[in-house]
Order: sequence, then C-alpha cells, then structure tokens
Amino acid sequence: MNGIFDTAVNAFSVQSLRKRLLYTFMILGLFMLGGLVPVPAVDGQKFTSILQTWGQLGSIMDIISGGGLYHASILSMGVSPYINASIIIQLLTVVIPSLEELQKEGASGRKKMDKITRFSAIGLALIQASLFTFSTKDALIEVVPNQKWLSAVLVVASFTAGAALVVFLGEKINDVGIGNGVSLIIFAGIATRLPEMAKTLYSKSVEISGYFDNAIVGFLVGVVVFILVAIVALVIIVFVIYVQDSERRIPVQYSKKVIGRNQRGGNRDYLPLKVNMSGVMPVIFAMSILSVPSIIVTMFMKEPGEFAKWLRDSFNGSPWYYLVYFFLIFGFTFFYSSINFHPIEIANNINQNGGTISGIRAGKPTSEFIKKTAFRLNWIEAVFLVLVCILPTIVGTLTGFQNVWFAGTSVLILTGVADDLIRQVEGELEVRSPKGFLEDLTVKKTKR
Repeated sequence: MNGIFDTAVNAFSVQSLRKRLLYTFMILGLFMLGGLVPVPAVDGQKFTSILQTWGQLGSIMDIISGGGLYHASILSMGVSPYINASIIIQLLTVVIPSLEELQKEGASGRKKMDKITRFSAIGLALIQASLFTFSTKDALIEVVPNQKWLSAVLVVASFTAGAALVVFLGEKINDVGIGNGVSLIIFAGIATRLPEMAKTLYSKSVEISGYFDNAIVGFLVGVVVFILVAIVALVIIVFVIYVQDSERRIPVQYSKKVIGRNQRGGNRDYLPLKVNMSGVMPVIFAMSILSVPSIIVTMFMKEPGEFAKWLRDSFNGSPWYYLVYFFLIFGFTFFYSSINFHPIEIANNINQNGGTISGIRAGKPTSEFIKKTAFRLNWIEAVFLVLVCILPTIVGTLTGFQNVWFAGTSVLILTGVADDLIRQVEGELEVRSPKGFLEDLTVKKTKR
C-alpha cells in the first residue's frame, strides 16, 4: 500500500503528469455524468425489465456501460461497440493481407488501424442500437401519436450518438491523459458498482441473520458471513494479481558486436511470456456465445417452443451451461493466443539482434520452442480463468448470492487496468527521475 501511495504522491508532484491525471479523471467524470442522462422516448422501468431477461450478457454490458444500460441512458451502449469492432478487426488481420501489412507498418499503420476501428465501432453501434430498439419496442413511448417509428428512430440515433461520444472520450484519454481510455472507462463502470455490491452483501448477511430465533446468534452469524465473503474476495484479488504478474522468463544470450571502437552486446537477458497473455477476452467471448441463444429467443420468437423456452429460462445456471462455459473458455484461450502471439516474429527479432536461447538453435527450432512454451502456458491460463470465473458463478448459484458469478470477471478487469495504469505512471516517473523509481524516488515540483 505504501508503494501505491508513494506513487500517487510523486505523480501529483510532477506538474505535467498531474495535469494528465486530472484530465483523465475529468473525462471519466464526464462519462459517469453521461450515464445519468436518460434516452428520450423510452420507459426506463420496462426497458430494464426486458434487458434483465438477457441473462449474463445483459449484466456484463450493463457493467461495461457504467450502469447506463439498465438505466436506459444515452451511453447505454458504452464501449461494447468499440470492443466488438476491435475484436473483429483483430480477427480480420489474420485473413486479410492488407490489414496485416498495416499492423506491421509501425506508428502510421496503427493510426490507420485505429481509424478503421473507430468507423467500424460507429457502424456496429448503429446495428446494436437498432437491435436494442427492436427487442425493447414494448418500452418505447410514442412522442407523436400513432407514429411509434419516430420514437424508434430517435432512440437509435441517441444510442449511436452516445456510443460515438464514448469512443471520443476514450480517444481523448489516449491522446491527452494517461492510460488506455477504453480500459479506464470499463474500469470506472465496474468501480462505481462496488458500493452496490457491498450493499448486496450486507443485505444478504442481514437476511441470513434473520433465520435464527436468537438475535445475538443471528447477528454473529451475519457478521461471520460478511467477513468470510470479504476475505474470499480479497484472496481472489491477490490470486488474480499474482497470476497476472506472473511470467515465464526464457533466458536469451546476445553476442558481442564491435561498432567502431565501441563494443556492444554480450549481455544476458530474458524473453518474458506472461501467463495470462489473453487477459479477460476468452471469458468475454465465451459469455457472448452462451448468451446468443437466449437473446435470439427473446428478440425474434414471440411463441417459443419447449426447447426454446428452456434455452431462455433454464439454460443459465444449469450443469450444461457450466460444462459448455468450461470448454468455451479453454477453446477461446488457445484461439485468442494463436492469433495474437507470433513466435516466428519473436524468433526473427531475437536472431536479428544477435540473440540465442541457451541450448536452442537459431531459426525454426527457436520459434518452435517459444510456441511450445506458450502452448503450455495456455493450459495454466485456461485453468486460471475457469477457477476465477466459473467457481464464483457456482458459489453464487448454490448460496443465493446474486451477481457473485460476475465478481471473477470484474476482478480480472479491475486488477488488469489498475496494474497497467500504475506501471505507466511509474514509467513516467522513472523518465523524470535520474535515480529511478525503485530508489526512494523524490520528485520535486518543477515547471515544465
């Protein structure tokens, strides 16, 4: 805690870094305020009740939107269109050579890719807003009598404009603030729900204490339940941080190079391979796939059959659900790693810099060794994601604690974004301090 506190104090001691942090907080504040503005021509209560039938996908989209989805705000789409667009563009780079070439062009290529992603996000926001409006048409309010289609157009335009605003806010954080804008917006959406989660835990503890005739015994049992759940949550957080910071270090030996009268290289370094290299994306993929059947039944079937009703009402929480969830997480962990991790490029970069892995020949044997090592780490990562995401779901189903299943995904996002932000701040502080951050950094306030 002292390290984090010192980092915050030192960060606000540097004028330029302080301005970037305050600007980031201001943008996040605007995002949270936007989540309080209701979309016109929609009955909020009916809209919320309809979306609650969407199951887990509706819950995760509500969290990502900062709680704006269930409140029918203009920012109900949140960053989900941008995330979907990023995933689609990322997948298309594997099959479209021109996109793959843009990805390899460096800064200029990344700018073009970002532009393509932004426009794709707006298009997906329009499609998503149209589907939302169609599926929640019973919640529309006629602005003009007998002209309900005008209300639908107004709602679609509001949702799409709100999604474009969220993308703009995220880009402003990237350009002027500090940290990843989209990730910080998701972080803010989850963080604002923490008090509500604590309130839910308190209410459940009070409910459990009411089961006992003896008031003192009931009070003690309620306190014990509250403390135990809090301890379990803390253990999960520590476990997630530990695994997210874990990495497999492959030793690399670099040969000496003589440039003029100077001798460079000859040092020993390592290639870090993170255990949780896919982050939370496999979980999001799996949850999206699992939610598709119930959404299709809800949106497009007015009179569903028995099997369709089972998919909509009973599939979530059934043993079949957890079994499919288990295999989807494993599958998407290996799939996402295969399209984002490129062992051949890594081996070529090591070879071009005069490096070799001890006991491994350069070229194809090096890339095969890196690929095999990453494949083994994928097994550990998949087991980790299953433990963090599925176990809380099962515990929530058995104990009656609502939304406990989502705690695992929330912790993955919160710890990942917070760790990335802290690393960026520490990096900025190291640049501004000749002593380095780890040597009891003392930053003086200077005008830059």
